[in-house]
Amino acid sequence: MSQESGKKPVVHKKHVARLQRERQQSRLILYTFFGILGAVVLLLLYGWLDAQYFQLQRPIAKVGDVNILVKDFEPRVRLQRQQLLNDYTQYAQYAQVFGIDVEAQLQQIAGSLNSPEIVGEQVVEQMIREELVRQEAAKRGITVSEEELNKAIEEAFGYFPNGTPTAAPTATSFVTPEIPAEAFAVVSVTPPPSATPQAATEAGSTEEAEAATATTAPTNTAVPTAGPTFTPQPTSTPYTADAFQETLNETDEGLLKFGFDEEFYRSFFKTQLLEQKLKDEITKEVKSTETQVWARHILVADAVTAEDVLNRLANGADFGELAKEFSTDTGSAVNGGDLGWFGPNMMVPEFEAAAFALEKSGDYTLEPVESQFGFHIIQLIAKQERPLSESQLSLAIDVEFQKWINEAREKYSVEVFDIWRQRVPNTPNFVTAATESAELQLTAQAEALEQFISTETPQP
Repeated sequence: MSQESGKKPVVHKKHVARLQRERQQSRLILYTFFGILGAVVLLLLYGWLDAQYFQLQRPIAKVGDVNILVKDFEPRVRLQRQQLLNDYTQYAQYAQVFGIDVEAQLQQIAGSLNSPEIVGEQVVEQMIREELVRQEAAKRGITVSEEELNKAIEEAFGYFPNGTPTAAPTATSFVTPEIPAEAFAVVSVTPPPSATPQAATEAGSTEEAEAATATTAPTNTAVPTAGPTFTPQPTSTPYTADAFQETLNETDEGLLKFGFDEEFYRSFFKTQLLEQKLKDEITKEVKSTETQVWARHILVADAVTAEDVLNRLANGADFGELAKEFSTDTGSAVNGGDLGWFGPNMMVPEFEAAAFALEKSGDYTLEPVESQFGFHIIQLIAKQERPLSESQLSLAIDVEFQKWINEAREKYSVEVFDIWRQRVPNTPNFVTAATESAELQLTAQAEALEQFISTETPQP
């Protein structure tokens, strides 16, 4: 080997510089790659955290200083949708088994399920109402004890450890007064059941209003008919504490799939009890009586005919006979225009104002009263303080409490944020319900088949 061939290659400075640049570029590319990869991972992680945590912590509404969060809103919507699906199934069964026409109800439920925002808005309003109740109850010192809460839950699940309670008879604190004697100087019959004439319906067809008006006056006595007899049923298995607890556990499991924790139904029942106590407090001044009038009317289509009727009355014509001859409210016309007793908010405003303005039995409106149904001549038969029926009193209480709710929204500065519109679940729906039903059927069939095989297979 020659001396020259044994020499080491000479490394020039520019070669070293180039190698260093290449190494630097490689490191830069590697760092850039890991930087991009890290950024992607961080973005994915943020996206996941945003969807699973940050978004769920955003408020859909604010009541006073309390935020109602997405994480509580979404499960309530899913639960409400499930309730609508249950209602739909029940109505469909009514139609199939009993032949009842429930098409309108089915369409309404289907419309709500197919328009998620309808259900979402209902849930938003309900959650605001519940928070208003909680805050006002706390302010007034209204509480619910554990004993009250446990009892309410037991009763809601049909568990009565001390025996099924019997309904106590409802006491009536106000006796229906005698009809004023002067009323019978105007008419000689007792009023028909309170009826809603054409004047009474602010919306709805003439046919519906006429159908609601009584066509004949009732007799003073009624002969009861024998009710159906019932065949005794076998005694059911007692509902034990263990069975009740098992039901609660099943309820917990069912609520978990909607996103609720096991304490949800307790907080739900507690709010319901608080609302009832608060409602009782707020509506305790609602009167169980109201001023009502017993009146009759003649309804005609035009002002000219109305003036003709008034002229005949002025000349001594009988109001009842004119009603039979001229009134287009055929339901009341056969009774001489008699509408029976009615209270405030049962008639269209124009009719109500004119009827309640009359003071003496026999007085009638000297000018035609125009409403959306035509022209009325109204005669007062009697006016007095009368008791509300159970349904009327319940409605009056509900109206008064809703009035408080509306005022409380202003008092507690309620705010609603549009984010709820982007977070409204559209499940469960008809598709998921059908899928779940099919899965349950398959599971039941598989269990039945397994049981059949186990009973048919001979044991060694």
